Amino acid sequence: MVAKTGKKTLKSLRKLTDMQISFCGSAGDGTIAAGDIFKRAMAAAGYQIIAFDVYPPEIRGFGKCIARTRVTYDQVYSLKPESDVLLSLNDAHAIPHVGEVCDYGAVIYDDSPIANIEEGCHMSAHLKPAQLPYGVSFREISERATSSARSRNIVAVGFIAGLYGLPREVFHSTIAAKFANKPRSVTEINLKAFDLGYEQGVETFKIDTCYFAPPPKRDKNTKVLMMHGNAAVARGCIDAGIKNFFGYPITPATSIMEILATEMPKHGGRLLQTEDEISAIAGIIGAGFAGSRAATSTSGPGLALMSEMMGFGAMTEVPCVIFVSQRGGPSTGMPTKTEQSDLNLAVLGVAGDAQRIVLAPTNVEGCYKCAGMAFELSEKFQTPVIVLIDLYLSNRYEAVTLSRKSLFKSDNSKWAKKPSKREPFNRYKLTSDSISPRAIPGQQDCQHVITGLEHNEQGRPSDQPEMHETMSRKRHIKLQAAIDYPNLAACKRFGDMGKVRIGILSWGSTFGECLEAMFTTRKRGITCSAMKVVMLSPLPVDAIVKFMADCDEVIVVELNYEGQFANLVMGAVGRPVHRLNRVTGMPMAVDEIIAAISDLTANPSAARTAAQ
Repeated sequence: MVAKTGKKTLKSLRKLTDMQISFCGSAGDGTIAAGDIFKRAMAAAGYQIIAFDVYPPEIRGFGKCIARTRVTYDQVYSLKPESDVLLSLNDAHAIPHVGEVCDYGAVIYDDSPIANIEEGCHMSAHLKPAQLPYGVSFREISERATSSARSRNIVAVGFIAGLYGLPREVFHSTIAAKFANKPRSVTEINLKAFDLGYEQGVETFKIDTCYFAPPPKRDKNTKVLMMHGNAAVARGCIDAGIKNFFGYPITPATSIMEILATEMPKHGGRLLQTEDEISAIAGIIGAGFAGSRAATSTSGPGLALMSEMMGFGAMTEVPCVIFVSQRGGPSTGMPTKTEQSDLNLAVLGVAGDAQRIVLAPTNVEGCYKCAGMAFELSEKFQTPVIVLIDLYLSNRYEAVTLSRKSLFKSDNSKWAKKPSKREPFNRYKLTSDSISPRAIPGQQDCQHVITGLEHNEQGRPSDQPEMHETMSRKRHIKLQAAIDYPNLAACKRFGDMGKVRIGILSWGSTFGECLEAMFTTRKRGITCSAMKVVMLSPLPVDAIVKFMADCDEVIVVELNYEGQFANLVMGAVGRPVHRLNRVTGMPMAVDEIIAAISDLTANPSAARTAAQ
């Protein structure tokens, strides 16, 4: 059908290929599984994907689950504020989200419930005038296919695939992979459920305006993988040659350890689940001291426990990597909700002057790159490196294009050469780049002392004022070169170049929403740029100052109450900024950013007063 329409129509279909579908149901309905099959199949077909699943806070069998997936022809950077399709597997949970479906969007629901429903409790009673209904007998179709209603979710996926003419074979292969570890009969009945749903979709008259152009061709030298941020972190660790991982489970970082527990033994690595977070960071510092690439993962409460040992790592100049996935806080807070409120802890939260490198990727591919580069940086600058993500990025799925070859150096240390026997080995030797030669325990003629006490060049304790001043300067100056480290963009500007009306400054997972807001703002005739800051410590001050000098007004967007990044930036550059802070537990809404920019453009003085 698409081939007959000509190049002009094909081009327009590519622009139209931007569909967001939300599966909504209760825990136990297979909601997340349905969303997972859909997004993986669409990624396998060649489309761009961004997906984010919302889980209930309850541990067992209760609460609402939502699986949102945005499928596009061209690259996009965030989920849309409104979905094009809402598929209900549980009307009680899905009805509150009907308002999130766009005009002329589709609402798909089961029109043959197993029991009578009270008036006003069925989805059909809550559709908006401009929404398009599709009533489908999911339960009946599932029972025909499997003699059970348990495959309603697979039938639903099949119906969507058939309705929109999506390739059946990629869904077959995705379902087969999903149940590869189950008996073959499980795969067969789910394929049957999918096929019956698919046939129902093909036979249904499509009344909405969602279309799919053929996906773009891919570079043979790359591979496309569907993965979430935590999986990308784990993959980056493997490709960087991690040898030791010490960790303690904590939401939302646990899956990093779970994936590495499976993958590291295949590559000669070792993983140990420790009794707590303090033991975990002690373990990676010990492994780093011994010359091994080592890492741990945690969330805010765990990072708080690690703070003393992070200071020890900075003082002893030992390489180690810490992956931190932020969640709602403080204290236990909201473990299943997202937030960006651990920036202060990551950048500043250590006794004394103990600066370290902190990276904050903005998308799933960035999680992969930052994870691998963290090992290079920690070895190059002999310091702990924190990779700061959050629950949104940990659980967000994207179709990621990776090189078939590793991008990372296998060894980036400044190793000690054989010293003269007539003079002692100076482990903390003062050098022109402030990076000292490194040696591992047992290396011939390189005996040295490491201690948490201030020390001289040999590592022996010293509390002399001049020595403490000198060593403090050494530990800080060496890190400044990290800002210009090759193949790592400490920050990057997008949008209009030169002088602009509005500048958006952001970090971490929120930057995708900022980009989408910037694109919309520019279409409305407002000159606008956005800058992402990936390196939070040391902060690329010169680049930020240059960016802000080009902007009439600057707005800082982040998911915390205090405006932690705004405070960090203002303290470094001495210029006030406008703030957009939210702590809803959900990703930042693009519409809120656009509204804030509109208000700022219309009345900058009032916006500045509100921001301050």
